[in-house]
Amino acid sequence: MDNKQQYTTEGFRHHTDVQIRFNDIDILGHVNNTVYFSFYDTGKAYYFNAVRRGQMNWQEVDTVIANVNCAYISPILFGEKVEVYTRCEVLGEKSFKLRQMLVEKTTGEVKSVCETVMVSINRETKKSCPIPENWRKQFCDYEQRDLSSKS
Repeated sequence: MDNKQQYTTEGFRHHTDVQIRFNDIDILGHVNNTVYFSFYDTGKAYYFNAVRRGQMNWQEVDTVIANVNCAYISPILFGEKVEVYTRCEVLGEKSFKLRQMLVEKTTGEVKSVCETVMVSINRETKKSCPIPENWRKQFCDYEQRDLSSKS
């Protein structure tokens, strides 16, 4: 199966537009691969705000990225309309996994796919801690499904 055919936006409840700026373009005429992570971070911010029903407190960040993997499927060109899709795949005890995709808005072509593992941290001790119950409930409510990892 072709890589482009295995990705779909089905099952994603959240997406937001991202703006391609002139300085995002590299010498080859497409969005530089490092910029994709900025797009994914923007998607995470809007997604978390939606999950928390507009009550995200950016002064009290309680998660960090532990691992991020990005597949570049097709170049993004200046002038394309791109949106980032974001969803939570699974909640573990102290971590959760997000799946994101960059999609060309007019054609539906998937340009990139990203998986990120985020860890809940105690801000005072700077150590991992269980995901707060309110986060768990809000993730499951937003995604409209049980996200608990099955051991």
